[in-house]
Amino acid sequence: MLVLAIITLSLTPAPPHLNLEQGDKLGHFAAYGLVTLWFAQSYAGLRQRIWLALGMVALGIAIEYAQRATGYRSFEVADMVADALGVAIGWLAAPRLPNFLAWAEKRLSR
Repeated sequence: MLVLAIITLSLTPAPPHLNLEQGDKLGHFAAYGLVTLWFAQSYAGLRQRIWLALGMVALGIAIEYAQRATGYRSFEVADMVADALGVAIGWLAAPRLPNFLAWAEKRLSR
C-alpha cells in the first residue's frame, strides 16, 4: 500500500503541494525515507535490505521517466536525488531505531 501510494501520488495530475520552498523535494525525501525505513525494519538481513534500497532507488528513477511520459508531470533529476537521499537515510536509520513493526505486532497480538 505504501509503494502504491507513492506511485499514485507521483503520477496524479494534481499532486499535493507543500507551501514550502522546494516542498516537493522534501515530500520525495520523506516518502522514500519513511517507506524504506518501514520495509528495512521488516528485513533483518543485510542483503535483503540492500536489495530493498536498490529497488526503492530504481522505483524513484522509473517514476520520473513515467512522469515525463504523462505529458502533465515533469521529469526532474533533483527528484531522483531527493528520493535516493530519503532511501539512504531510511536504510541507515532502520537498524539504529527501535523496531516499530515488532512493537506494533506485539501490542496488537494481545
